[in-house]
Amino acid sequence: MHATIAAPVTEPATTTPTSRMLTASLLIAPLIYLVADSTYAARGWDDGTAGIIHVLGAIGYGVVVLRVAGWLPPASKLAAFILLVGLIGMAGNVAYGFEAIHMSLGDTQLVDRSGAANLIKPLGLFFPVSLALIAAGLAKLGHRWPAGLVLVAAIAWPVAHIGNIAALAVPVNVALVVAFGSLAWPATRES
Repeated sequence: MHATIAAPVTEPATTTPTSRMLTASLLIAPLIYLVADSTYAARGWDDGTAGIIHVLGAIGYGVVVLRVAGWLPPASKLAAFILLVGLIGMAGNVAYGFEAIHMSLGDTQLVDRSGAANLIKPLGLFFPVSLALIAAGLAKLGHRWPAGLVLVAAIAWPVAHIGNIAALAVPVNVALVVAFGSLAWPATRES
């Protein structure tokens, strides 16, 4: 048993394929998103390939939401908020990935349009809020330093992504790889 990461109280004694998949998402989703933002940094924020990778990473973060919420006690209001905000955030995050694909085809950016296109703006903000809630959940589970790192990333996320600041977006994703990966690593060695 690895001493630095306490097992969540709700984790089953035996691992299942579902449990392993949920735990693997803690490493896979941040890595995919790191590749997406690195691709944006290299090719521009309207790159179609980066948009495709972005969509896949955003879906992966939906699974991260399920993993962390599942570690909290079933009666936890925080778990319910993580699920609600996290899934709305995943939808917004996926939408921005499709926005990049849309722009790569020469179309006008949705955030510059009015009417129904305005939906993308608030949905996109739910993703960093979900990261902050996940940080609270991790802190409640006793994972203090990963929680702190996720919280810092949650704060920096909108600055990096609204401003399209690659020099900040890539380190934010590195921080998330380290924070979430530290939670997945001991579990993968014990499986």
